[in-house]
Amino acid sequence: MTVPVEAQVRTGGWYAQLRRFGLRALAFLRGRIRASELWLAVIAAGVGAVAGLSTVAISWTARLLQVALYGIPTSMRLSTIPFLPVERLPVLALGGLSLGLVTLWWSRRRPGSPVDPVEANALRGGRMSIRDSVFVVVQSLCSNGFGASVGLEAAYAQMGAAIASWTGGTLNLRRSDLRTFVGVGAGAGIAAAFNAPLTGAFYAFEIIIGSYTTANIAPVVAASLAGALVSRLLGANDLVMRTTVTDVLSGSHYLLFATLGLVCALAGIVIMRLVAMCEGIASRLPGPRWLRPALGGVVLAAIAFYQPETLSSGHGALHLDMRSDLGIQALALLFAAKAAASVVALGFGFRGGLFFASLYLGSLLGRLFVEGLYAMGAHIGVDPLTASLVGMGALAVAIIGGPFTMSFLVLETTGDFGLTAVTLTASIVASLVVRETFGYSFSTWRLHLRGETIRSAHDVGRLRTLTAGRMMRRDSASAPASMRLDEFRRRFPLGSTRRVIALDPDGRYAGIIPVAAAYAEPESEGHVGRLAILRDRTLLPDMSIKACMAMFDATESDELAVLDDQARPMGILSEAYATRRYAEELEKARRDLVGGESEERS
Repeated sequence: MTVPVEAQVRTGGWYAQLRRFGLRALAFLRGRIRASELWLAVIAAGVGAVAGLSTVAISWTARLLQVALYGIPTSMRLSTIPFLPVERLPVLALGGLSLGLVTLWWSRRRPGSPVDPVEANALRGGRMSIRDSVFVVVQSLCSNGFGASVGLEAAYAQMGAAIASWTGGTLNLRRSDLRTFVGVGAGAGIAAAFNAPLTGAFYAFEIIIGSYTTANIAPVVAASLAGALVSRLLGANDLVMRTTVTDVLSGSHYLLFATLGLVCALAGIVIMRLVAMCEGIASRLPGPRWLRPALGGVVLAAIAFYQPETLSSGHGALHLDMRSDLGIQALALLFAAKAAASVVALGFGFRGGLFFASLYLGSLLGRLFVEGLYAMGAHIGVDPLTASLVGMGALAVAIIGGPFTMSFLVLETTGDFGLTAVTLTASIVASLVVRETFGYSFSTWRLHLRGETIRSAHDVGRLRTLTAGRMMRRDSASAPASMRLDEFRRRFPLGSTRRVIALDPDGRYAGIIPVAAAYAEPESEGHVGRLAILRDRTLLPDMSIKACMAMFDATESDELAVLDDQARPMGILSEAYATRRYAEELEKARRDLVGGESEERS
């Protein structure tokens, strides 16, 4: 039955009714989320399911690209091809050229680098852009889909986190809940990629959120379970690793694998530094920037021609090499070739990450470690497959971070709790060594190279908003330094103010005049400028609160002037107010850490 036009006009039309219904539903959800953690978990599960769908779509798209470009069967992994045909060598350079042109077009439309989940949670309170994240996915497909030695896990996490951030922003979530939602989406994407919900959940806790609390466990776990379930229902389990080990591990093996963790830590640091060095070399090459990925593609094609296992992220090669009888020379050659391919790919601008590449490299390094001990005559009683799995987790921790994340990946791969325990041992050693000697994971190292100083996803963005310019009092009194004392006393009687900013003839800062000091002078003649203090101790408007507090300590003053870039006073900041604002932000961070927001709901 067709509704008459007059009736549609009276009721506002079906579109207006649907819009009103959507707004009412949104208002209802906003109210429920703020009142109940159950609703937060329910919506997180929905976000996790959508993130799982996006992971499957990205994976299938990359797979179809590889099938079309390299002519391989759909059942074969690109990294398992026995050789790279000569006629397929230009594919990598073509992929680099496509990536360069796409990036050039996008950078002219939206200057600046897209924000990844770690940066969003550390500096932006969980706010991410859907459009920028779609662009990251396109870049990743131009890289991995054309065979470059980078993984898609960064794209999975990026898209899942962006979907979650958009959902949280639409629902007007609190800052702490929005940061949790970014972890929800990223963790669900990783869980869907590996069909490993515990791995995805702890990826969110350790790498994206930066903390594990009772307030965020329910939404993160619900989303990871939903993402893994969606992936399983769609039959997208080709990334899953299933293997078993038969070693009976003793106490001495823990020391052995702790040593392997140390070796993995050193290898991870070398790989991360090599990426930075390669980026520096690529940046000094002549020619436009957008052409660099194509040049990198030429180098990658040369490596892949001799070692086809270096193509793509290495899923197929990992499964194949774990069960192959490889000697020390073959293992060392594979490790060097894969590491070189990953370094070149990232250094020349291909988009992706080292998540799966670090797993593959770790499996090679672990096996090489044990085979080397056997070659030296040591009888350690360890199956090389066991060493491969432990090395896989330890090197991934050294590069990516997350000891529990990688340990649970081994657990969900093998179901062996004993093996998981030694993997955790090696992972903790690797994590400690990297933190003490290097200080960064791969994601935070890349941010460091861009000028950021964050070392994890902990929320330091709220403290960065506490700058001298934001906290200063703008209604500060000022007077010319040439003003006579008697005139100064008439203008600023005792009790009217404590400090007056002195100005030179050009209106620039000339110090701070304590009003009490002007009244302590026995004569009324002379200029007040001679009473000015702190002439060369001032603050800049963009100085962080930590820098401000350090200046207060150095000057032993309770108030300092804030100047612009022309040395003109903008206001005064007091130590008491800065200390109070700093304490308030630390208290907010503490409440987020222990789940204080959840207490407000009840």
